[in-house]
Amino acid sequence: MPVITCIQDLKDLHRKRTPKMFYDYCESGSYTEQTFRENTSDFADIRLRQKVAVDMSGRTTESTMLGRKVAMPLGLCPVGMTGMQRADGEIKAARAAAKFGVPYTLSTMSICSIEDVHAASPEPFWFQLYVMTDEDFVDNLLERAKKANCSALVVTLDLQILGQRHKDLKNGLSAPPKLTLPNIVNMMTKVQWGLEMLGTPRRTFGNIVGHAKSVTDTSSLSTWTTEQFDPCLDWAKIARIRDNWGGKLILKGINDPDDARMAADFGADAIIVSNHGGRQLDGALPTIRMLPKILEAVGGERGKRSTEVYIDSGIRQGQDILKALALGADAAMIGRAYIHGLGAMGEAGVSKALQILRAELDTSMALCGERDVNRLRRENLLVPKGFFDSYVQP
Repeated sequence: MPVITCIQDLKDLHRKRTPKMFYDYCESGSYTEQTFRENTSDFADIRLRQKVAVDMSGRTTESTMLGRKVAMPLGLCPVGMTGMQRADGEIKAARAAAKFGVPYTLSTMSICSIEDVHAASPEPFWFQLYVMTDEDFVDNLLERAKKANCSALVVTLDLQILGQRHKDLKNGLSAPPKLTLPNIVNMMTKVQWGLEMLGTPRRTFGNIVGHAKSVTDTSSLSTWTTEQFDPCLDWAKIARIRDNWGGKLILKGINDPDDARMAADFGADAIIVSNHGGRQLDGALPTIRMLPKILEAVGGERGKRSTEVYIDSGIRQGQDILKALALGADAAMIGRAYIHGLGAMGEAGVSKALQILRAELDTSMALCGERDVNRLRRENLLVPKGFFDSYVQP
């Protein structure tokens, strides 16, 4: 086993151990991938302010998210087809998150079903909803999530129309994936992955097959998914979902101050500042550039505002988490970082990714002269002139 010191090490193992079509699904963006690349490079442009001769003892990364104590202010984003990165991937990720003490979010487009994860996870998890045109199916999903004791509903707002991802098209990635000759040959080289997949019955979309009308097997799934994402999603439909759910509501896909203000006025318990990891609107600004204006639009101080603000897209290091928190975010969310761990080492890899991020956050926080993650502030950062105001509407 190679020495694992950072998320990049897990990413390298992920590439070696997982079929190309599923690795590329994780590590890609839409169109030119400009936003995908700049999500990370813009984090790197923000620097940390080093402080010395301060007491660094008794540090803590503990915080809260939606009133729940967490080991650090970080959650695991919903990622579709996680169970194809590693057999039973959603179960393994949920277990690792629960043991570590951070929330896990299950995707509508998961391989393991809501019921599978509920039976296996030692803690309640969040459920992410893609809004479909079939309202009966949506209502049924919400009821299933309630029965599974899901502690929050995450409604994704930025995927009603799919941005084109060139790698997915070239690899034949669809729902279900196309078993072309190149894909089969590549899968045959991933022996451990193949043996684990043969050993699990969970190889389809557990939340959909057998639950949606006319979707009784994988052969009917592709047509259904193509037709079902609701392009008419608006605030009235979100209100219907909120009222049917009746619990904690998180709105994901906010990357504009006006939308953030609407979400806060709507009564969302939290928003996730997100451009879908650069997988939707290529050319959208990275979330770290948009964060201060979104925080201003929502209003209130961290820990006191009625709508909590989380951020995803581009977070690969504990230092990125620190930067987001110092700017005022309540928490960060990760997708690729934990998927790299899952693809590399299964449940142990997700745990390793979380350990790496917390260690990086803790060490960097100490070297910035801070002992409590909840006390990070903009004074901990050095930001290029005009960084947040370099783009304006004409």
